[in-house]
This record gives sequence, structure tokens and C-alpha cells, in this order.
Amino acid sequence: MTRPSNTETATATASTTDTGSDTASDRPSADGAPPGPATLTPLALLTVLLGASLSSIDFFVVNIALPSIERDLHASPATLEMVVAGYAVAYAVLLVLGGRLGDTYGRRRLFLWGVAAFGLTSLACGLAPGAWWLVGARGAQGAASALMLPQVLGTIHATTRGERRARTVALYGAVSGVAGLLGQALGGALVAADLGGTGWRAVFLVNVPIAAAAVAVGARTVPDSRVERPARSDVLGTVLFAGALTALLLPLTEGRATGRPLWSVLLLVAAPLLGWAFGAVEGRAERTGGSPLLPPSLLREPAVRRSLVLGVPICIGFSGFMFGFAILLQQGLRYGALRAGLTVVPMGLTQIPAAMLVPRLVRRWGTRAMTRAALVHAVGLTVLGLTVLWSSWSGLSPLALAPGLLLCGAGQGVQLTLYYRIALAAVPAARAGAGSGLVATVQQSCLAVGVATIGSLFLALVPGLGMRDAFVTALGVQLAGLLWLALLSLRLPRMLKT
Repeated sequence: MTRPSNTETATATASTTDTGSDTASDRPSADGAPPGPATLTPLALLTVLLGASLSSIDFFVVNIALPSIERDLHASPATLEMVVAGYAVAYAVLLVLGGRLGDTYGRRRLFLWGVAAFGLTSLACGLAPGAWWLVGARGAQGAASALMLPQVLGTIHATTRGERRARTVALYGAVSGVAGLLGQALGGALVAADLGGTGWRAVFLVNVPIAAAAVAVGARTVPDSRVERPARSDVLGTVLFAGALTALLLPLTEGRATGRPLWSVLLLVAAPLLGWAFGAVEGRAERTGGSPLLPPSLLREPAVRRSLVLGVPICIGFSGFMFGFAILLQQGLRYGALRAGLTVVPMGLTQIPAAMLVPRLVRRWGTRAMTRAALVHAVGLTVLGLTVLWSSWSGLSPLALAPGLLLCGAGQGVQLTLYYRIALAAVPAARAGAGSGLVATVQQSCLAVGVATIGSLFLALVPGLGMRDAFVTALGVQLAGLLWLALLSLRLPRMLKT
């Protein structure tokens, strides 16, 4: 199914929070002066980027492995949905809390804990004796990602300045964006290789040595950073926020596969009530000088609202496309796991350089670079849709699909990286921690919703229209979202704040 991809949103703990300023080291200088920012060495940067890519890869890696999981564990469609939904929901729900913990206890410590937990939960996934064990392990893996991811750009923000920060963030955007594509390609390669007879289990077991290496290197190289005066805990707000988001996302991601049972309806009814209660609690905490998890005044900032809305078509469209395309390749075109995984490689070939060009594009076009990226992506979807529609079914080779995918990758690379820059620039400096956490949560929630909406629409249309027409219809929905994105971007101030 999908995600993802992760991104600059992880700055949830990156800079000043509502109650304190950021420092990159706890050690005072020899003369007793406040410590200056620590240095983020190339090896340390590689380590934190590796951690960020792991969480994104595993959001998507199961797309190609699901047919094998279904056969091996005799999993029902509803259980397979939970393999994906458990990760997505836990990831989205706990991101803001993960950022707050990094603020308080230090980002290096939380990053290392998160990577270690990710390795252990990956091992639990790879050794799963049954389907529901895998569901539980995937939920724990999502929680580990939520602990790890907010620390990455937080560390980058606290330890870099000026042009070096811009280049580093662009690199992070490129790595994060392509990680979702790499997840499906890697998943296909590992399932096809069947290393030691592990089959689909290898897509999880491969994380274990990588995580162990990241912990060993990160403990020596990643500089610490935290806020000087961390915010007090907001237990009630955290519980209500988690409850509201779970009540919304779980029925959306799991309801279709389970036949819309009563519990899913009751949760959807409870979601707005829990959301209202969360808003009331947070508003009271802000008025009385407390430390709300997400200050309501943040959403009253027009620039913040506009920037968050930009992420809806980007993230929903990306996850819905990756889910539907994986099904089209494996179930419709009967591609093997390796061929299906490698088919998405052309998107990565253009997505990485496009993301790295964002600083230059912003200097030239400002926020209108988002408009152009949306239009390029729309052209790519159109080319891909016409290819699927007009080619013979047997003639739909990876080479035939490549032109549309190349254009989609170029547009997607700019969109993802630029979206996070726009969103974070809109957040007032005094709200940087909470605002970045909100951006991260919106991103991950929309990734989950993309599977539940565009993905479910595609599956619902297959029996009546067939795989080809159902996929083209789903592309049409995503195309409409991109045109909406282009119109939204025209309402942004042309120059981007830094």
C-alpha cells in the first residue's frame, strides 16, 4: 500500500519551541560562554539521512511484498490492509509527541533510540509467525519511525546555517522523496531474490544490520541538540490528539476491507468530537500560559493554513498513485516482484535532481516553481494515462511506461521539497517546533488517506471497469488534485521567506 514519503516536516524539533530557545550542545565552552552550534560532519549527515530514508522506505516496501505475505501467512484482505494501516496510523499519530520528546531529552538520544527500536521492530516483522503478529509489529515499527524521524531535520536545523543549511535541506528532500520509490524497487528485488528462502521477510530483515550500523556510527558522530527550556508535558492534549487522529485514520484505511462495520462508523462519529475536545483543551492551555501540544493560534495564521492545504493533493496523490500502480503492475500486467519494483526507477532518476534544483528554482521563480512543478507532474500523468489506455495490454512494458514516469518524478521532486520549505517558512519562529510537528502530521495523515481514498476508489472500480480503465480513472482524480495544487500555489506570496 503506501507513503511516502518523509521530508522537511521533520523539523518538528528543529528550532525554537514555544517555551525555549534551541541549542546544539549541552557542553559550555571553556570560558563559560554559551555553547555554539556543533558541527554536522558528512558522516553524521549520512547517518541521519539513512535513518530518515529507512522510515520512508518501509512505508512503501510492503506494496510489492503483499501478494507473498498473503500466500505465506494466509492473510485476509482486511488483515493485509492492517499491515499497512497499522504502520501509517502509528506513524502519523505519534510524530508530534516524538518531536516534543526530542526537544526535552535531546535529539541525538531520541534518534538513536528510534533507530534501535526500528531495527528491533523490523526483526519482529521479519520473524512474524502469523498475520496478526505482523500487524502488531508493523504498528510498533511505525511508532519507532515517529520517534526517529522528527530528530533528523531538527539536528540539521540546529547544526547548520545559511547556504549550507539550504543545500543540506535540499539533499534531505531528495533522499526522502526518492526513498518511497526505492522502497518498492528494493521490495521487488528482495522478494524475487528470496535470500536464504526468506522471501518477503527479507524486506524487513534487511533493516536490522542497517539500523545497527546507524546506531554505532550515530553514537559517535551525530551532535546533540535540544531546547534550553523544554515545554512541559501536555498529557491530556497528547491523548486527545492521538485519539482523534486514530478515530479518523483507522476507519478510512481499514473500513473498506472490513465491509464498513459498526466500529468504523462509531469511530468516524467520534473523530470530530475528540477533535473538538482537543481544540478546547489546547485553547485553554494556551490562554492560561500552559504548554499546548499544538497551539490553536498557530492555525489562525493565514500563511500556515494556506501552506498546509498545499500538502493535501501532493501527499494524497503520491500515496494513492504508488498503491494503485503496484497493483496494476502485479495483478493487472502480471509483472513479477522484481520487474514491478524496477518499473518505478525512472521516477527516481528525475526526482532526485529535481529536488536538488529547488534552491535555484526558488531564486528564479519563487513560489511559482510549485505551479510549474504541478503542471509538469500533470503532463506526466496524462502521458502515463494515454500510454495505458492506448497501448495493447501485452505491450505495456516498463520502457513504454518510462516517459510518463520520468515527468511525474520531476514534478514530484520539486513539489515535495518546496512544499516543506513553504510550510516551514510560514510558521512563526516562536512556534517552529509545534508548527513543524503539525506539518509532519498532516503529511503522514494524507499519505494514509491517499490509500484509503484514491486506492480504494481504484479497487472499487476494477470489477466494473476492468484494471485498465479503473487505473486511468484514478489517475484522473490525481490529475484534478494537481490542477487544484497549481491554482492554490498562485495564491501564495511570490517570494519565499527564509
